[in-house]
Amino acid sequence: MRRLMLLRHAKTETDAPTGRDQDRRLDERGHQDAAMIGDFIASHPPMPELVLVSTAVRAQQTWELAWAAMNGRVAAPQVETVPELYGAEPMQILHHIRLAAALDPKQLLVVGHNPGMHELALALTGQGDPDGRHELMRNMPTAGLAVLDFDTEDWGDVSFTRGNLLMFVTPKLLKQGSD
Repeated sequence: MRRLMLLRHAKTETDAPTGRDQDRRLDERGHQDAAMIGDFIASHPPMPELVLVSTAVRAQQTWELAWAAMNGRVAAPQVETVPELYGAEPMQILHHIRLAAALDPKQLLVVGHNPGMHELALALTGQGDPDGRHELMRNMPTAGLAVLDFDTEDWGDVSFTRGNLLMFVTPKLLKQGSD
């Protein structure tokens, strides 16, 4: 069994001071949402053993804040910065997921961007949580997290419609659940 967690970066500022899209930072809500998702991940084991993160500032910040919320409660995963995740299409992201076979983690977290993350989550999902599937079909908002299990022992076998969507959560859904 392999578990894949796809996390879209948290909410960002509209423009970066440099004018470069890759330099956009998280806004105040993004900081809160990234920490909330990190806390959620830590509360729902198993934890990622490997984390692949886009080079964009907003993705790096999302991971750092999520990890800060988890730290002390879980073992530190191996973290790799992957430049190709910035602006990646679903097949490019899937390629990097399959490359994870070399390190053989049982649980993998990818922190990236839409539309690629949303399209990949939809394409990988073959079955699973009906409510989560409904929400995922609508959108993968900032700090959205899709958790899928694959009945395989090799990341190379992960493919479209083979995933079982365990859950899809967003900060908004988590806040609604706590009300």
